[in-house]
Parts: sequence; C-alpha cells; structure tokens
Amino acid sequence: MRNRINWAVVVGVMGVFFISANLRAAITSVGPVISEISAQLNMSKFQSGLVTTIPLLAFGFLSVLAPKLASKLGVGKVLGFAMLLLTAGLLIRIQGSIGFLFLGAALIGTAIAMGNVLMPAFIKDRFVGNLGLVTGIFTVSMNLVGALAAGYSIKIGQLTGWGWKGSIGIWFILSLIAFLVWIPQFSQKNKTVQKLENESKETFGSLLKSPLAWCITLFMGLQSCLFYMLVAWLPVILQDWGMSKEQSGWTFSYVQLAQLPITFIGPILAVRMRNQAPLVWLTAISLLLGTIGIVFYKTTYIVPSVLAIGFSGGLAFSLVMMFFVLRTKSSIRAAQLSGMAQSFGYLIAACSPPLFGLIYDLTLDWTYPLLLYFLLAFSLLVLGLIASKNRYV
Repeated sequence: MRNRINWAVVVGVMGVFFISANLRAAITSVGPVISEISAQLNMSKFQSGLVTTIPLLAFGFLSVLAPKLASKLGVGKVLGFAMLLLTAGLLIRIQGSIGFLFLGAALIGTAIAMGNVLMPAFIKDRFVGNLGLVTGIFTVSMNLVGALAAGYSIKIGQLTGWGWKGSIGIWFILSLIAFLVWIPQFSQKNKTVQKLENESKETFGSLLKSPLAWCITLFMGLQSCLFYMLVAWLPVILQDWGMSKEQSGWTFSYVQLAQLPITFIGPILAVRMRNQAPLVWLTAISLLLGTIGIVFYKTTYIVPSVLAIGFSGGLAFSLVMMFFVLRTKSSIRAAQLSGMAQSFGYLIAACSPPLFGLIYDLTLDWTYPLLLYFLLAFSLLVLGLIASKNRYV
C-alpha cells in the first residue's frame, strides 16, 4: 500500500513538473525570432507586438473562467485538456500566415491561463504536507524552461532547419509529453466534482468584496508589471547606454537566472512562516537596491543590479503563488483567488510596458520611467506586508 501511495506521489510531482514547464516556453521563445517572423510574413510593428500581447490579454480575460471549469470538470481534467489545447495552438501558430499566427497565440494564451490559475489549486489539494516543496518545483520548472526557450530559440531554429517555425513550434513535443504524463490525473479522485461544487458556493462575487483578495491581486499585478517592463525595455535601455545587443541580451538573462534558486527556496521558506513579512522586506530591499544601482550607476554595476532585481522578482513571484494557497481554506477558493489575481494582474501588466515607453517618449530620459519602476517597487512592499498577515480571504 505504501509503495502505491509513493508511486502516486511521484506521478503527481512529475505531472506538476511537466505542465509547469509548458507555462512560459511558448511565449519566451518568440521574442528572439520576432523580427524573422515579421520579415517573412510582412508584418507591421503593431502586428508583431500582438504575437506576444495576445497571450497576455488571454491571461487577463480568461483566468477567471478557470475555477468555473474546474468546479464542473475537476482541476485535473481541465489541466490535461489545457495541454492538448496548447499543443494545438503551437502547431496552428506555425502554419505560415498572420491569421494562424494570431489564432495559435490565442489558443496558447487560453491554455496557459488555465495552467497558471489551476496549478496552485492542484498543489494545495494533492500535496498538503509539502506545499512549499511542490510549489518550488512548479515555479522553478516554469521559469527554467522559459529561460532556456528564450536562450536557445534561435539555435533550435538553426538545428531543425525550420527557422522561426522550429524555434517556436518545437515546444509542441513538450506539451504533448505533459499531456501523456498527466493522464493518470484524469481518473485520480483528488476532489469529486460534487465536493468542488459545494466548495464553489464561496462565490467569486464574495471574493471581489475581500480587501485581502484585492491586496493579493494588486501584488500579483505589480510584480508582473515589474517583470514585463524589464522584458520589454531593459535591453533597449542598456543599448542606449552603449552596451552591445549581444551583451544586453545576456545581461537580461541574468535576471532570469537569478530567479531560479529563490523560486525553489522561497515557497519552502514561506510555508514554514506564520507571517511572510520578512520575505516581503527582503524582496523590496533587493528590488530597490537593484533599481538604485541602475538609475544612478547605469552600466557600471549592472550585473549586481540585475541580479538583485532578478532575485527579488523570483521571490515576489514565489510569494504570490504561496498567497493563493496560504490565504485560502479550500482548493477551489485557491483557484478563485488565483483566477482573480491573475486576471486583473495580467491586465495591469499588459499596460505597463507601453506606459514605460510613453514616459520615455515624453521625457527622452530613461531616468523618469525608471523612477516609476522605483515607485512600483515601493508599492509592492506595502501591499506585500498586508498580504503576508496570517488570515484567510
């Protein structure tokens, strides 16, 4: 009996790892080859931007639907079907027309939105005694494969001989593997549909009235803003300050690499604390110091500055994932909170890169948009301290 239980745990953890590995790669693999895609399909800058913006908008508009689907079908089934949808989206996206490119992006965004929202709920349900450890596996898998997808995107296109289609299409293999590994969860009685429906009587509407839920939502939104601002503008800023394109790209990769250790350790530490305020302070101090390093010293101390920012970003992401679990009493409530936070959070994040660029256009000085970054970092501290208190939504 013991061996069977251990085997079920191993299969469950493998499923978490493989599904999580699919939640960033389909998006991060696009950036390095977007100019190649644009040239071949004769796309405008606006159309090129939509390739990455459409999934982000899908996160914002569709995340709230995930808990409703889970209450009817079960969390395991929705996550499994999401991998099939992701596989379809990845294959459709490389069919060689702008229409298919956008349709694939929409399907990919829909699938990833389901995974983003429901994985914390699945972990809360299945791994009660190891919430921190399994959440760490979830966050590390997602960020590690996402970083590798960005770093090796061009190389994959060259090795396959398929160009950009190989770069962004090869990941259908990973999503298909994730579906196959996940098959045992279709029949696993983690929570019966009836029980999920009973739990879902804690309506989403009541969540909208919770100040704590809104605090966690804004925390989610701000940490996403800070990350996507860097994705969009850090290489450009560094190039304007005299750094080569290749060097600026590697500098941004340090941000992602710095996230990896803390995204694993952070959840393990958070779950052992009655109050996560010390981790919030560590997040904010590291973020503020990194931002100060960039604003006042530009490229002089750029490596330690971006490492500090990457560390804080990884810890902030880990904290918000744990807030979904620690601030709720049931798996469906965790899914509802995750859906609310990611829906509004990603809509907020979608606005941040254009706002950052607009401030530069108005001032022609990167100092001013970086001051906005500093202000958001301070706001993250205030919201995090409120969210870290040991209570439930």
